[in-house]
Amino acid sequence: MNETPYSRLEARFRRRQALDEAAGMLQWDWAAMMPAGGAAARAEQLAVLEVLSHEMLTAPETEELLDASEAEAPALGPWQRANLGEMRREWRHGTALDAGLVEALSRASQRCELAWRQARAESDYAAVKPLLAELLTLVRRKAEAKAAALGLSPYEALVDAYEPGLRVSDIDPLFDDLAGFLPDFLGAVLERQAARPAGELPPGPFPAEHQKRLAERLMAAIGFDFEHGRLDTSAHPFCGGVSEDVRITTRYDEADFASAMMGVLHETGHALYERGLPAAWRLQPVGRARGMAMHESQSLLMEMQACRSPEFVGFLAPLAREAFGGSGPLWEPENLLRLYHRVEPGFIRVEADEVTYPAHIILRYRLERALVADELSLDDLPGAWNEGFHRLLGMTPPDDRLGCLQDIHWYDGAFGYFPTYTLGALIAAQLFDAARRARPEIPQAIGRGDFTPLLGWLREKVHGEASRWSTAELVGRASGKPLDPGVFKAHLKARYLDS
Repeated sequence: MNETPYSRLEARFRRRQALDEAAGMLQWDWAAMMPAGGAAARAEQLAVLEVLSHEMLTAPETEELLDASEAEAPALGPWQRANLGEMRREWRHGTALDAGLVEALSRASQRCELAWRQARAESDYAAVKPLLAELLTLVRRKAEAKAAALGLSPYEALVDAYEPGLRVSDIDPLFDDLAGFLPDFLGAVLERQAARPAGELPPGPFPAEHQKRLAERLMAAIGFDFEHGRLDTSAHPFCGGVSEDVRITTRYDEADFASAMMGVLHETGHALYERGLPAAWRLQPVGRARGMAMHESQSLLMEMQACRSPEFVGFLAPLAREAFGGSGPLWEPENLLRLYHRVEPGFIRVEADEVTYPAHIILRYRLERALVADELSLDDLPGAWNEGFHRLLGMTPPDDRLGCLQDIHWYDGAFGYFPTYTLGALIAAQLFDAARRARPEIPQAIGRGDFTPLLGWLREKVHGEASRWSTAELVGRASGKPLDPGVFKAHLKARYLDS
């Protein structure tokens, strides 16, 4: 078979993706298994792999092959043309940065993230601030370089790496709409909730090993394949690894089994998306997940839409009762449903209910935009966080562990990621609504612990399409209409005011 410029590009990107996947597995080990003494060696390994990947992307031959492949694009198939577009997008992002900055960012993010672990545990923002300052300086350099190359603002250039095509002009109207809707809605929900019996957590303790067994049982019911993945623990829950070896982590609270369980269900949504990507396009850009907004939609669809439904809680209750040896009315579905639908403003984002969750994201979005623009100093970050949190949710964090230290993202250099969480919540509501309309048997199947109808629809409409379409196109093709925040609002009203 004769080689073409496009076939040579595919070979180049296949090798590069294999490097990136190796780095991803090392990152998982860093977070879940690596002893602290291995940090220096691991930082060196990751920096070398990132530079090698960057050099492969930005080599002159890559640009030559891109140009030649684009000239022959009419002869390519639709998936190949979409792949070529994704290759060019990655190339534009990559060539905006020099290898020295890529290496410096890798090293700085590893140092800062490692220091954050201890700083968060000790609520000691001052201890990690110097490393965060070093990292933020590099992030700003990256943002400015990408902005110049992409014709975007610095902050938008960072967002574009996580959610291609997403702009501040898209985010602000959505967030302003939610910020206007949520306060009155939250007040109505809390008023209605106060007039009804409250859900109560069954008495613990809940041993971590029992929680893990229950979590794995639920993961299997939803569709997680333990031949191609595993569950471990880490300081911050996440889903990593690669599509053929998906790694989920969580953290356990032996006084509250719900926290880890819902976290695992959330990460399982991510894992199912990765496993459902088309095998034929594995190791190619078009075969990857379509941005972090779509990724978050898949996790929130499972956790919030499906696994907090009355049907799922009916399936869960006897399994939880068996796992912890419980008995009595607190283990009945009616109580657990009230518990999982309880709305209560709190400090921790990953434990927030779906009514107050957007406020957590709006706060982080506003703060990180100001940090990237150098309009907010790191000295003032804790105070700005506390002030903004009080303004949005009427509470002031008592310490930085519950405030600006709680999330890993900034301390790992991931500025521009946060808006995708709330965009993902809107997409999740719309996709779940579309799935139930297309397959009315989904709720009853979930009540039996059978996620096959839902997962089959997602495989066809979302997972199997990978990055062939933009996020807007993918949502429109799957649901039959453009993204509509009204669907998310209707879901909230139905669950928290009308049920």
